[in-house]
Amino acid sequence: MRCRPDCRSRSRSGWCCILLTNPGLNGRLQVTNTIRCAISIYNPGDIAPAHVHSPNASRTILSEKGGYTNVEGERCEAARGDLILTPNGTWHDHGVDAGGTQCVWQDGLDIPLMNALDANFYEVHPETVQKPANPLPREGWSRPYSPQMKYSWDTAYAALKESNGILEYTNPLTGGPIMPTVGARLELLKSNETTKARRHTGSVIYQVAKGRGWSTVGGQRFDWEEKDIFCVPSWSLHQHGASEEAVLFSFNDFPAMRALALYREEQAP
Repeated sequence: MRCRPDCRSRSRSGWCCILLTNPGLNGRLQVTNTIRCAISIYNPGDIAPAHVHSPNASRTILSEKGGYTNVEGERCEAARGDLILTPNGTWHDHGVDAGGTQCVWQDGLDIPLMNALDANFYEVHPETVQKPANPLPREGWSRPYSPQMKYSWDTAYAALKESNGILEYTNPLTGGPIMPTVGARLELLKSNETTKARRHTGSVIYQVAKGRGWSTVGGQRFDWEEKDIFCVPSWSLHQHGASEEAVLFSFNDFPAMRALALYREEQAP
């Protein structure tokens, strides 16, 4: 399903956040039953004050420059295609330095899942709009998310080219998912390649990182090109095709489904 901007987009402190909605969800501010997706636009000097929340979140950079995100004191400079994590319970802020350039990124959060579990919270840092003082410790890491907050596009794309066509973003310490409820991957489609139709429990939000092609979701075809965003809701039959070499970035709720022993998938006959 193609996502569309919501007219109730919000802005504050100069930056703009455009929420994407699914017309099949009766106006709710979400793309699937477990995931919210938005496009954030920051101009030079814009900053989102330091805050913390229970949803696990990620941002994927759409513009050539991606500003910065501070996560528990670690500054992550970002560029086109980079993936930045802001996991549950981490203090973080993000924005663009005064001498920088406008940047745009895609936000993905499991807010609908947190709402369904009645476990959603949000808090602004009480002392400063900037980052807390101490960076994340790496010795004896025991947190339930990856210690790596930034995944470079250049590194990930190079690894994808050497893979079998799918690259999972993983926790480098465990080999497991990057966050407890949210996973992410890259998928390479060769020119004129068509995947087999399949379906699975769990929802996926796709962003076209490179190339052109099409996808069918629930029997409806969607043509896409670089930077387009579309979703595959849980248990929807879908397949992808490329008219030229393409890379699809996606994030999903598979870790939550697997933790609850609810993940299931099947290919069409």
